[in-house]
Amino acid sequence: MGLIQEIDYGTPASTSEKQVTLTVDGFTVTVPEGTSIMRASMEAGIAIPKLCATDMVDAFGSCRLCLVEIDGRNGTPSSCTTPVAPGMVVHTQTGRLKDIRRGVMELYISDHPLDCLTCAANGDCELQTQAGVVGLRDVRYGYEGDNHVFKKNDGAENFKWMAKDESNPYFTYDPSKCIVCSRCVRACEEVQGTFALTIEGRGFESRVSPGMHQLFIDSECVSCGACVQACPTATLSEKSVIKIGQPEHSVVTTCAYCGVGCSFKAEMRGDELVRMVPYKDGKANRGHSCVKGRFAYGYSTHKERILNPMIREKVTDPWREVSWEEALTHTGSEFRRIQYQYGRTSIGGITSSRCTNEETYLVQKLIRQGFRNNNVDTCARVCHSPTGYGLGQTFGTSAGTQDFDSIEQSDVVMIIGANPTDAHPVFASRMKKRLRKGAKLIVLDPRRTDIVRSAHIEAQHHLPLKPGTNVAVVTALSHVIVTEGLFDEAFIRERCDWDEFQDWASFVALPENSPEVVGQLANLDPEDIRGAARLFATGGNGAIYYGLGVTEHSQGSTTVIAIANLAMATGNIGRPGVGVNPLRGQNNVQGSCDMGSFPHELPGYRHVSGDAVRDIYESLWGVKLDDEPGLRIPNMLDAAVDGSFKGLYVQGEDILQSDPDTKHVAAGLAAMECVVVHDLFLNETANYAHVFLPGSTFLEKDGTFTNAERRINRVRKVMAPKNGLADWEVTQKLAQAMGLAWNYQHPSEIMDEIAKTTPSFAKVSYDYLEKMGSVQWPCNEQAPEGTPIMHISGFVRGKGKFIRTEYVATDERTGPRFPLLLTTGRILSQYNVGAQTRRTDNVMWHSEDRLEIHPHDAENRGLRDGDWVRLTSRSGETTLRALITDKVSPGVVYTTFHHPDTQANVITTDFSDWATNCPEYKVTAVQVGASNGPSEWQRDYDEQARNSRRIATLEAAE
Repeated sequence: MGLIQEIDYGTPASTSEKQVTLTVDGFTVTVPEGTSIMRASMEAGIAIPKLCATDMVDAFGSCRLCLVEIDGRNGTPSSCTTPVAPGMVVHTQTGRLKDIRRGVMELYISDHPLDCLTCAANGDCELQTQAGVVGLRDVRYGYEGDNHVFKKNDGAENFKWMAKDESNPYFTYDPSKCIVCSRCVRACEEVQGTFALTIEGRGFESRVSPGMHQLFIDSECVSCGACVQACPTATLSEKSVIKIGQPEHSVVTTCAYCGVGCSFKAEMRGDELVRMVPYKDGKANRGHSCVKGRFAYGYSTHKERILNPMIREKVTDPWREVSWEEALTHTGSEFRRIQYQYGRTSIGGITSSRCTNEETYLVQKLIRQGFRNNNVDTCARVCHSPTGYGLGQTFGTSAGTQDFDSIEQSDVVMIIGANPTDAHPVFASRMKKRLRKGAKLIVLDPRRTDIVRSAHIEAQHHLPLKPGTNVAVVTALSHVIVTEGLFDEAFIRERCDWDEFQDWASFVALPENSPEVVGQLANLDPEDIRGAARLFATGGNGAIYYGLGVTEHSQGSTTVIAIANLAMATGNIGRPGVGVNPLRGQNNVQGSCDMGSFPHELPGYRHVSGDAVRDIYESLWGVKLDDEPGLRIPNMLDAAVDGSFKGLYVQGEDILQSDPDTKHVAAGLAAMECVVVHDLFLNETANYAHVFLPGSTFLEKDGTFTNAERRINRVRKVMAPKNGLADWEVTQKLAQAMGLAWNYQHPSEIMDEIAKTTPSFAKVSYDYLEKMGSVQWPCNEQAPEGTPIMHISGFVRGKGKFIRTEYVATDERTGPRFPLLLTTGRILSQYNVGAQTRRTDNVMWHSEDRLEIHPHDAENRGLRDGDWVRLTSRSGETTLRALITDKVSPGVVYTTFHHPDTQANVITTDFSDWATNCPEYKVTAVQVGASNGPSEWQRDYDEQARNSRRIATLEAAE
């Protein structure tokens, strides 16, 4: 195998269409205008020595190693900062240049430790490499006098020396090895956009500093790893490399955290993962990463990971470890018994948005072919199911319209109910880069999220609307656009139904949809609503990005429709820089929906009632398929409580922690006779399980993930499954235990079946993905290279459909008992229910869920920052510590749901979206008061959980 080596061209590529031809060392090269001499030389295969230059950041010109000579010009300009010109003749290796470079390198080495043999970067150090490249053989200056290398000089304290900073759990900072190239500082600014690093001091006193001479852990650093990746020496080094050593081979795979779908090189030593390095050719992340994907992979070897199958008769019994054969035979037998006793529809399954497309496809196939019903659902039920409904109704397809590159051509960005800097940080960095270049920003969110005001970015309009008023506010934006004549009539007449538009326009123009009326309802200034609407309609390319703050409402589907209306009315569909873009939460939630994980749809979003679609699968699978939609997750739980639903196969989801109204979920699970949990850890749902099937991590399997931009990326196996089987193999063996004659030998065969039966995947195969890198569906004969941007010449459904979006207030109301509104969300360092990230060092940043409360509300209740508070709703109560902040508006409180000991969802209600049953997580009426300790429910839950997780130990043989 070997390490995958990516070419570093020194400076970013030029996007100019005009070409320029020059000569470098006698070789003719043609490159786009604006390209640097350094990059042009590299294009010709000539590597100019460099230290401060890398193609992830703009040219800087400080190291003075990359000097060249140009015919007709005086001096020795730096090749990284000098653009090419027509007819230019460049020399990169003359006697004069060699002498200068050796002299510069001598100066670097004279103030650098010579511990190369024991240095963590030995074999991967650009300073070491470039010293060899320039032919350095001697250092004339020695180490006498001022230096940053030694703690003491001639026995006296050396105040220029700084101790190594090991405060960050994932990397170290050794100032003595810093050559002040500023690559880390520029990566933090240009790639990540955090501006956490700076150069302190002047001249010889210069050093990299996190914040105001802080430790890394105390600074604004978000541990994305961009600085570590950029560092040419061992100044910034991964602790894993220090511990294990340099990797010897690498495999490109896809991150298993959020819906951005970043590509990484998993760099290995044997079967041990040394580090994850973002892959520059990854089209979703373009070589960038976040703290989760870059560093938080330790859960895969955590001591709490379960590696052997387990069964038990009752949930009060301890677990008993068994063989795979016994566990699967027992499961198959139990499911058949339940169906014989209670009927065909008495069992079902839940697919995983963390597993691959192939594994998800097999689970829904097992349920439809093996269980002979449509009782299959997925976590999208509780997050983006309204996206599927709303975009399907208006555009004709249930996914986002753009690729991530589209943001680079946006002029106005509207973010609704999303917090990209925390939930989708790599894409947020690209978004911030565009905003720093001049794009305008509109944010609709009850909280002041980080992107509203950050380094060199400030939203033109932040509308901190009252939770539950999304439909009214988005409709009010359309009111302004219609009544002021700002809509795109030509686009609408060509691409949409004009009569439907007129009907919709007459509706949004009604006085009750005006900013003046809606402003009172949503606690907003009407002029802010008008200003935001005018900016979006007239500011150029307008792109809308939204998240769970849109979908997780009783009118989630209506809000998605309202967003689609707004985009169509302004003509912001069907070209780069525009579009409607749901920011998907999990790595394969898009794929799990694509693969037919909903009870009413077969793969490719085709309704189960369609005879032609069912015929495809009936002929292939050899069974008669049910033409009636099955049960959704809430329906399964309701039916369990009623006594008609008795068995559940849950792959890679934790519904007890993630789904609303925790007490109702627990009651449903407790009423079942066979709950099978297929996961990495004994999660909260496993408290009520009868069978536990150990899962495999993304590092241990082959497959594909589909990200939020519909991009199908390969997942490649880098080590053997520690549990013995990849997840697709577990599902196949379960199908075999139930009498199905499955015999897949590799996930590629499953993808071939998907492509054979699903039109939008028709050209997708592992061979094709190897050739293309990745593709965005639809990928078929009509779009052989995939579809980066949807609806270019027409909507999938034909004409875009305008639909009235009448605001209906949620039934969840505040009052004297519950005067505050609770909304929930995520934080950067944690992921979803925290099962993975809580088992990594990411807990250093977020070790508990906190309740954000406005200073006014806190003062009225006598609360101080850090106090334990009791959070109570009509559904239940819990306790957690207060975080007093003005990020939330008065009357609104906010918390995360990453930690099971808080169980925020014991507070949330069973209200849900009218079309899809997506829970209303974002609006819960609550009261907050001082607390002396855990709630009674928390104590009972903790006791039940500890009792449920007991594993019987085998007695030693006599």
